Amino acid sequence: MTDLAAAEARSSAGETAADTDIEHELGTLFAAARRRAGDLDPHYAALWRSLALQSSGGKRIRPHLVRLAYRGLGGTDAALATRVAVAFELLHTAFLIHDDVIDRDTVRRGDPNISARFAARAIRNGTDERTSEIWGETAAVLAGDLALSLAHRELALLPVEAERRERLLDILDRAVFVSAAGELADVVNAGAPEPTSMPRVLSTLEQKTAVYSFECPLAAGAVLAGAPEASISALERFGRFIGIAFQITDDVLGVFGDPAVTGKSAASDLREGKRTALIAHAATTAEWPRIAAGLGDPALDDAEADELREALRDCGALDTAMALAEEHVTLARYELDTADLPAELTAELGAIARRAVERAR
Repeated sequence: MTDLAAAEARSSAGETAADTDIEHELGTLFAAARRRAGDLDPHYAALWRSLALQSSGGKRIRPHLVRLAYRGLGGTDAALATRVAVAFELLHTAFLIHDDVIDRDTVRRGDPNISARFAARAIRNGTDERTSEIWGETAAVLAGDLALSLAHRELALLPVEAERRERLLDILDRAVFVSAAGELADVVNAGAPEPTSMPRVLSTLEQKTAVYSFECPLAAGAVLAGAPEASISALERFGRFIGIAFQITDDVLGVFGDPAVTGKSAASDLREGKRTALIAHAATTAEWPRIAAGLGDPALDDAEADELREALRDCGALDTAMALAEEHVTLARYELDTADLPAELTAELGAIARRAVERAR
């Protein structure tokens, strides 16, 4: 077995045990909140049930990164690491819920999201269509806020010395602050009359996804473990680069992936007119008028979506986007190769870097 294969095997075994701890801790938090909510109002208790459902079914990437960095840098208190990991999963849940509100989506991971559930609840309670929409949107906004508050509470009550707790809260604050900038930029980009430039796209990917999904969980695990500043900084840089690579690949899969594998329509990003690395490159080519004519059309059918995919291939957008993802993986690997990190941690992070561009979902 190669070092890389061994690292992946160890990582997989560690993830299984850690996932059980994460699910147990989340279940405990949500059950306690539902009991408190039930004393106030049955609709509020239902909101917490919906929030628990919304948090289930994800890949748990962020908790895994927290625990990976913590364990890899000498941390030994698994229960402590789990609480920090849960905080970042709650943060992710909050962002997904608010993202659905912004995008006016009603489905998440193939099931009705909180907005859809509460809109249906409103109809069952005898409201009209307009009022049901208000129920749904209100419930989703509140659920996202509650998840965000719970994430901060987990870190604020962490039984560690004050200085370390403040560092962790600062990392969480950075995750929220930068991601909000990226979310706003994403909306502004989508509504701009001119195509978004590649630098702007990459900056938005870093702000909206890479910082909170990769940089901050790795930094939190390292800080919790008491790692030296040089190690923390190296992990932050690795996280930003690999986060961008993951998101570029995710955007490619959103157009060229197999819906049966990804669980997502391969036409929704085209109908939405999402400004990705694919589109940023296409806008600089002679194929752009052909692509722009259909991009962002909510009525785009499957045959028209296939034509857009063909045009994106023809203009080199697919090759360019994947080359850009590979470039960011190379930059991420350079951070690992030049950092003074434990060999096992380097190997496990290297395996994650490889999966960034080789995954199918």
